[in-house]
Amino acid sequence: MAEDTDKDSKSELPTEKKISDTLEKGNVPFSKEFTNVFSLFAMILVGYFYLPVLISDLTAVLKSTFANLRDWPLDSSADAANILNLLGVKLISSLAPVIIPLIVFGLISSFSQNTPSLILNRIAPKAERLSLQKGLKRLFGLHGVREFLKSLFKFSAAGIVATIVIFSQAEFVLSQIMVEPMQIPAAIHSLFLQVSIGLAMTIAILGVVDLLWVRKEWFDDLKMSHQEVKDERKQSEGDPQVKMRTQSLARDRARRRMMSQVNDATLVIANPTHFAVAMRYRPEIDSVPFVLAKGKDLIALKIRETAEEKEIPVIEDPPLARSLYKSVEVDKEIPTEFYVPVAKIIRILSDAEKGKS
Repeated sequence: MAEDTDKDSKSELPTEKKISDTLEKGNVPFSKEFTNVFSLFAMILVGYFYLPVLISDLTAVLKSTFANLRDWPLDSSADAANILNLLGVKLISSLAPVIIPLIVFGLISSFSQNTPSLILNRIAPKAERLSLQKGLKRLFGLHGVREFLKSLFKFSAAGIVATIVIFSQAEFVLSQIMVEPMQIPAAIHSLFLQVSIGLAMTIAILGVVDLLWVRKEWFDDLKMSHQEVKDERKQSEGDPQVKMRTQSLARDRARRRMMSQVNDATLVIANPTHFAVAMRYRPEIDSVPFVLAKGKDLIALKIRETAEEKEIPVIEDPPLARSLYKSVEVDKEIPTEFYVPVAKIIRILSDAEKGKS
């Protein structure tokens, strides 16, 4: 009951991070039935193209072996071992074309479902896998019931397909009583292919359905609750409150650094109370006026207060102050469109300074 409640609470789709972490751990959707379909088709191909050749080769090997038994030396255990080794090599060379397609098709079926990767954690021994309780749960739980139904379906399908094929070929089967014994393998080969093809088509349906079901079940298991999504977002992006606090501290540091630069300003252009822009222009180091600080409202007042304390000229020009505040960037030279109006102010200040001297 608790598991059902937990599943009901997981209404959110899994995030990309959740899916990626799950795949990295080796938890991937995998359908054994889909692999069995590929293996069955491999057997059909082997049966169609190579089975007659295999039977012929094995027949020739056995015939040559048993026909010349008297010629084989069997005086010691070493002689017997040599005979067995010789027969083993011939059998392996004959069976290799059967085994290789099964391996290749098995690998294709696995790679087509998931990208191959080596996950050592998946093959590491774990004590929990020896748990009798979990073993019984796997055997008699929902997964075990589903596996039993699939096996029942496969055996039933095999029996039905074999029965249909044999009854449809009843006359052909009975006619084999009258043919030469050497023709019987060809008849068996034909029946084998018909049964295999019919069974493969039936199992293919099961394989595709099982593949879709496994992927859906895997995806449903990855679904997350609303709280899990929030926790993951906090983990990846940081706690919103901490993040806001960090940003606030960063703005305060930048503001303090900016205000400290007002001491180096040579003029401040201001709206009486709303905007203020502090600039530096020293011909020996600056080719054009350089913006040291800007602000509005309280920060603008603070810039003016600092400038007045340091006896830095404050020029009130509301339109220019407003335009500069919106367009200029701190620690940058003023844009070209402000060269002329700012240059006029600098010239006025320079003339006033010369007049004092």
